[in-house]
Amino acid sequence: MPEHNSAPAGVLADLRAVDGALYAAVAATPTPALDTALRRLSRTADHSKISLAVAGGLALVPGRPRQAAAVGIAAVALASVTANLLGKRVVRRRRPDRERARVIVARQVRMPESASFPSGHTASATAFATAVGVVLPPAAVPLGVLAVAVGYSRVHTGVHYPGDVAAGAVLGFAAAAAALTVLRLPPLLARQ
Repeated sequence: MPEHNSAPAGVLADLRAVDGALYAAVAATPTPALDTALRRLSRTADHSKISLAVAGGLALVPGRPRQAAAVGIAAVALASVTANLLGKRVVRRRRPDRERARVIVARQVRMPESASFPSGHTASATAFATAVGVVLPPAAVPLGVLAVAVGYSRVHTGVHYPGDVAAGAVLGFAAAAAALTVLRLPPLLARQ
């Protein structure tokens, strides 16, 4: 009976070990050609600035692009609120120790004061890419690639574990699905 009770704790410990090892592997891999670009991307994604800029451009075009912008912004808002006001306050995971992992300074962005889990940057970028991609399919791949890059940039710069990013992506998908459902855009689009 004690083995059964300790199994979930053992699995969680193993997952944390894998998460830490992946984080350390990224930190230990020299990538000087990528460091500046990923640091800039991570900073530019603060406060969903990239998604807001894309939504602003889409909103200028009537029809599907404008609808995509609306649902994208709704998805970002839902993902951001859920990640930052709920997820981070409930889980309270500490940020990675960049010094211990020896993340080089050229990669680093300001270490946020909030908890690490889940990645709000990833949740918002994924929510936007998913919601916009459903309404405006030609945008799905470029925005999806951008969301993946934003998520990876958070690990690369040392502010998140890979598990935080994975959880943020799942949260982003859920936020997009909720925004699409609440705004009922797929049925509206079928009528056009």
